[in-house]
Amino acid sequence: MKTYFRLLSFAKPIEKYAIPYILFTIIAVVFGTLNLALVAPLLSTLFDANKAGQPGPDGTIMPATLPEPPTGFDLFDIMNYHASRLNNELGLDKTLMYVCTVIVISVIISNIFKYFGERTMENLRIHTLLNLRKTVFKNVMNLDIAYFNNERKGDILAKVASDVQVVQFSVTSTLQVVFKEPLQLIAYLVMLFSISVKLTLFSMLVIPVAGWLISLIVKRLKAQAAASHSTYGLMISYLDEALSGIKIIKAYNAIPFIRKRFDDQNQQYSNIMRSMARRQQLASPVSETLGVMMVAGIVLYGGMLIANTQPGTTPELAPGDFIAYIAIFSQIMRPAKAISQAFTNIHSGIAAGERVLALIDEKPTIVDKPDAIVISDFRDTLEFRNVTFGYQDKKVLDNVNFTIPRGSSVALVGPSGGGKSTLMDLIPRFTQPWSGEIRIDGHNIQDYTLESLRSLLGTVNQESILFNDTIFNNIAFAQPDATQEQVEAAARIANAHDFIIASDEGYQTRIGDRGVKLSGGQRQRICIARAVLRNPPIMLLDEATSALDTESERLVQDALNNLMKNRTSLVIAHRLSTIQSADVIIVLEGGKIVETGTHFELLEKNGLYRKLIEMQTFGVS
Repeated sequence: MKTYFRLLSFAKPIEKYAIPYILFTIIAVVFGTLNLALVAPLLSTLFDANKAGQPGPDGTIMPATLPEPPTGFDLFDIMNYHASRLNNELGLDKTLMYVCTVIVISVIISNIFKYFGERTMENLRIHTLLNLRKTVFKNVMNLDIAYFNNERKGDILAKVASDVQVVQFSVTSTLQVVFKEPLQLIAYLVMLFSISVKLTLFSMLVIPVAGWLISLIVKRLKAQAAASHSTYGLMISYLDEALSGIKIIKAYNAIPFIRKRFDDQNQQYSNIMRSMARRQQLASPVSETLGVMMVAGIVLYGGMLIANTQPGTTPELAPGDFIAYIAIFSQIMRPAKAISQAFTNIHSGIAAGERVLALIDEKPTIVDKPDAIVISDFRDTLEFRNVTFGYQDKKVLDNVNFTIPRGSSVALVGPSGGGKSTLMDLIPRFTQPWSGEIRIDGHNIQDYTLESLRSLLGTVNQESILFNDTIFNNIAFAQPDATQEQVEAAARIANAHDFIIASDEGYQTRIGDRGVKLSGGQRQRICIARAVLRNPPIMLLDEATSALDTESERLVQDALNNLMKNRTSLVIAHRLSTIQSADVIIVLEGGKIVETGTHFELLEKNGLYRKLIEMQTFGVS
């Protein structure tokens, strides 16, 4: 129940919807029940043996005999009395007209307020979904990069999309049932007790048995629901991987393997859903069968009460009331079934809700200090002091020390796995060092707010990360209020303007998913234009040209040279020819700095840097 009430907290302000819904539901239930209750006076009017003009046993016309006015608040006595009075005063035709008119008006009022109640509940459902999905996505965006490295993207997608939808329908629908259906059930029971206490007590003997049978049916649904959501998340993850890697899948003829992996997961999910459906669907026929058995028992017992009435005595149950009783009792199973169905569905909603809440409860480990300050500009140095970092138990960087003066260009080189990209990820605080400090202008970067720190940085990665949008919007991504002139100026610096204006719709050309409609060099130059437009004082360039052909590399390298002018730059490059002009080259091996110096100084040392140069030169020759 704790999970249920926490999920309901996303419906706040719930009173805005709950109060109107309660009022609308009460009116709809009252008039909906009255529709069935009016069956009794309608039948009494048709079969009234005491109405005026009725022939007696000897054939003479009997005078009208009115029943005694009711002294209590029994609804059926009141309605029967007034029906008999109208029948004797106005005749059968007009009395039927009055009774039928009242029934029609009651039906109209009941359905109008039922509609208002349903609309109010739908507004609550959508409001809850909006708040829940907004909260989930907000928290996901605040999580650390490390979280996404350890989780399947498909599982996160399933939680944000599918699981939230399940919560919306199961939990809020249960809220609707919890108030409306019990109220309707109580109203029907009040009517049934008003007609016959004995008959109602007899009929209620079966209800505990029905509840016990249904509880046995739905007992395992929560565990199955949790398994279904987990399996669905894994299936979506496989789908995402298949779509992302479609080229390599086809290139390696791996379609059968990928298809089998997805089909196996799909089959497992289908088996779980089939088992759940069987249990859910079994609840309805069981309750239906019990309902018919109850009605049959009521007809038998009620018929005996009428048949055993002694002549000259007041019948314990009038025939008209008995028919009305059966009509009302036939409807009592509907709210009972709705309640049982709601408790069946709530297991799925709670299981999905627990997954969603687990994602909401996931807290980022990298956050602003309470007294964090805002940094507005980079004025002096970027410094690494005794920085050590690793993943789990594996150390990746070991006691790294170096300083980058403002306006200088520093290159990181070394064998793969040496810690270059890890080192660069520490600067925007995607990860935190185990020990040591990274300082900007004399302050530990952990003293700055994340937003202000990252506003100083521009990033161009080896992988061109673009969005399925226009070229203009991709360049203006970090500065949405940028003008056309500013975007074009950034594109010119990045050597991208010419190919952009040559495309079908210029800057408004859509580039497809992840920029698939562009070449590798074009995608990279748009990324550079995006960084140029932001105009940051510090640039982080991670293998920005390693995946390009020679011509594209030259164009991109020219763009990078333009980008790095008058900026502090930290560059990672495997192609050492691209960083020979760097002010300082830092050689990393095994997480440690083994050499530093300019290109020519490192060549003279005849160390690891020279070996790397010779290996690339030999490879080229």
